[in-house]
Amino acid sequence: MPAESGSNRRPETGAFFQRDRTWHPPALTPGYKSSVLRSPQKALLSFDNTLSEIAGPVFGHAMLGELDADLIYNFAKPGESAIGERIIVHGRVLDERGVGVPGVLIEFWQANAGGRYRHKKDGYLAPLDPNFGGCGRTITGQDGGYAFRTVKPGPYPWPNGPNDWRPAHIHFSVFGHGFAQRLITQMYFEGDPLIWKCPIVRGIADKAAIEALTASLDTQATIPMDALAYKFDIVLRGRRSSVFENRLEGN
Repeated sequence: MPAESGSNRRPETGAFFQRDRTWHPPALTPGYKSSVLRSPQKALLSFDNTLSEIAGPVFGHAMLGELDADLIYNFAKPGESAIGERIIVHGRVLDERGVGVPGVLIEFWQANAGGRYRHKKDGYLAPLDPNFGGCGRTITGQDGGYAFRTVKPGPYPWPNGPNDWRPAHIHFSVFGHGFAQRLITQMYFEGDPLIWKCPIVRGIADKAAIEALTASLDTQATIPMDALAYKFDIVLRGRRSSVFENRLEGN
């Protein structure tokens, strides 16, 4: 299929789609200190995908636990729950044509309401929440839709600069039907002033790409007297692709 006029979409001749390198941030972003050591030092090479990379698992809802998509309760003691602002995150996983992609395994992880991860190397002085594990998973439905409950994560300082703070965010891993089809991104929250001060975010040159990583408040999906809702769609490829953290070649 030829590329559409005015579109950056390449002909669909392979199993995976290349992403637009002008849309994604460069691997070397000096303001993001650790990228100086992690970025490639030589020109990138692209290889065709092998059958073992293209073929992969089929995820089904039977693999999910009852509370996998509820971070408020999935680590909590009986009768207790996580501390923090209760929220629902929902949206759809879409392809480049805006069509929902079913059967996608989505994993998510985050800091607690105080901005601390349940990880032994997290030395931030904010307290741990004994009822919050900070991770979960779900699988998209036939229309590509997903939803989970959690508490809104807090911002936290990080040793990139003398006074650098990460905005509140949730990490997403999107796993397709092949072992080479895992994409990783982050979701931010509408109205957070720290978004535009974050050195990682500032590595993205296009404001529209940053806005695509920002979940909007969705009052139509809130549960009265319970939880606010935020809407976050993930676009896998094409002109409006979400910005992903892993390598730019392939999908």
